[in-house]
Amino acid sequence: MAEALRAVALGAGRGSRRVRDGPAVARRHLLPRHAARRRRRRDRGLRLQLADRRPRPALERGPDRRDAHLSSRAALHRPLTAVEIAGHACACRARPARQASVALPTRSSKVLQSDIKPIAERLGADDRFTGRGVTIAFLDAGFYAHPDLVKPKNRVKVFHDVLSREPMPHKLGDPEVSSWHGMMTAVVACGNGEKSGGRYKGLAHESELVLVKVGSVSRVRHDDLTLGIDWVCQNRAKYGIRVLNISAGGDYEASYLWDSLSRAAEAAVRQGIVVVCAAGNAGNNPLKHAPVPPASAPAVITVGGMDDHHGPSIDKIVPYHSSYGPTLDGLLKPEIIAPAIRVAAPILPGSVTAKQAALIAELVAADDHELTTIIEEHTGVDPELDAAKHLQPYQIRHLIASKRGAQQLVSKHYKEVDGTSFAAPIVSSVVAQMLEARPDLSPQAVKQILVHTAKRMPHVHFERQGWGIVQPKAAVARALEWPVQDPNIPW
Repeated sequence: MAEALRAVALGAGRGSRRVRDGPAVARRHLLPRHAARRRRRRDRGLRLQLADRRPRPALERGPDRRDAHLSSRAALHRPLTAVEIAGHACACRARPARQASVALPTRSSKVLQSDIKPIAERLGADDRFTGRGVTIAFLDAGFYAHPDLVKPKNRVKVFHDVLSREPMPHKLGDPEVSSWHGMMTAVVACGNGEKSGGRYKGLAHESELVLVKVGSVSRVRHDDLTLGIDWVCQNRAKYGIRVLNISAGGDYEASYLWDSLSRAAEAAVRQGIVVVCAAGNAGNNPLKHAPVPPASAPAVITVGGMDDHHGPSIDKIVPYHSSYGPTLDGLLKPEIIAPAIRVAAPILPGSVTAKQAALIAELVAADDHELTTIIEEHTGVDPELDAAKHLQPYQIRHLIASKRGAQQLVSKHYKEVDGTSFAAPIVSSVVAQMLEARPDLSPQAVKQILVHTAKRMPHVHFERQGWGIVQPKAAVARALEWPVQDPNIPW
């Protein structure tokens, strides 16, 4: 009995020491139990393996895991050969569901092309309406008579420079540095796709244009924008202007109650002109993200941006860093959003980018043995390509692919652009479709239809998107059903 009590006391003592010494000692006493479990599991697995005596192919075993890890690390630090590059490209082509937007540069890529979709396909527009009979005015730093606007028919009614007293229609054909932005905005809305075989055409590709130059290569001033709007109002009846696109902003925030630029925009709306303004791209600025005049004026349609990932699926759409309100007057801006990234726009002819795009397109279409000769024939166009003419063909093709991505080239004549400057003309082209369907619509009715047919992005604050994404087909359908306007109204 005494021995039993002594054994219990010793056991209690060991237990108390285990508690006092902490969890480390406790785990040490439990280790044999876990080791026994592991042995039982191992024996059970061994019995299963012995029971299954089916022969296995040698290829199923593969290399040792450690050897495979070391070989994969070594492969990461070894440059790829041309055979490996070509083989990888073939493997990618064998898996169409996993194809990337830009394939590896191989000899099979004979055309410089991109997967950028047209706006009509991305937004699901109504192709029955093309803006025919509607005139859109554009205010910008400069313009160029791009073939998408003037061929086969010249649809530019007039080109006016508010900073010059002399008419200068001949300068519209000169590709000046200040012309690229205005040219792009006009073509995004009204281009007919002349240089893309009809692929990249605007929703209003049969509308007519009035181009108003209000700046220079350095800037567009607040007061010059006011002069441009005033000129459009004065010539509204003469040229039949129904829509005014402004992809530019003033110099500062201001209340529409006293700001001259905002008041000019309000006056244009009262005269029956639908004024569409870009919201701006300051959405990432936590302190100054509100739109500036004229986008902050209450009567205009202010357009923000979104990234639709080339499709109409609402689940894939994310917001762009557009400027957003409330404005200085407490107004919600923008009212509506449209694609503002990966938009196809024309390259300014005669520019450095145009020459490089033409060279890259020629190199993409060439065979390997022709690459060096083509680069030598175009010496001076691109210094990096000049320095690469002694490289192997696969290395030159990698450089070509890199430069194509850096310049965001869509084709020989187009490139990707982003910003609310290009979201605004998309909405302007939708307005032109609506006015083609119903010429009697007032600016107030147009704005009401756009916001009521827009579709909100889920999980995005309303301040950043307003009433949501523009819906061209729904807007035109609602316009056709809109009550008849008073015929005595001057528009």
